[in-house]
Amino acid sequence: MGDISASYIHMVQHLIEKCLIFHMSKDECMEALSKHANIKAVITSTVWNELEKENKEFFESYTQSQSQPANTKDWISERETSQPIQKIISDNQVDSSDSNDM
Repeated sequence: MGDISASYIHMVQHLIEKCLIFHMSKDECMEALSKHANIKAVITSTVWNELEKENKEFFESYTQSQSQPANTKDWISERETSQPIQKIISDNQVDSSDSNDM
């Protein structure tokens, strides 16, 4: 796992942040990123864990809110989740090719 670039880790972090916006649990996020972005669950889990360490108060509050019954209108469909993830991936690929041109 030592050959993973900082930009890749940053992209995974950004995708996790999107999962948080969509009120996803860690497991749901790992599954979504594995399915839609072909990111290994171990990578998502590692980055998630580091984010938890750096943002302890946020994740404590987030975990507490996750345990409360959710309003059904807060949940979005898999299609709505997939579209932003695919856009972030394509945007990141464009950014990476731009930086390689320099």
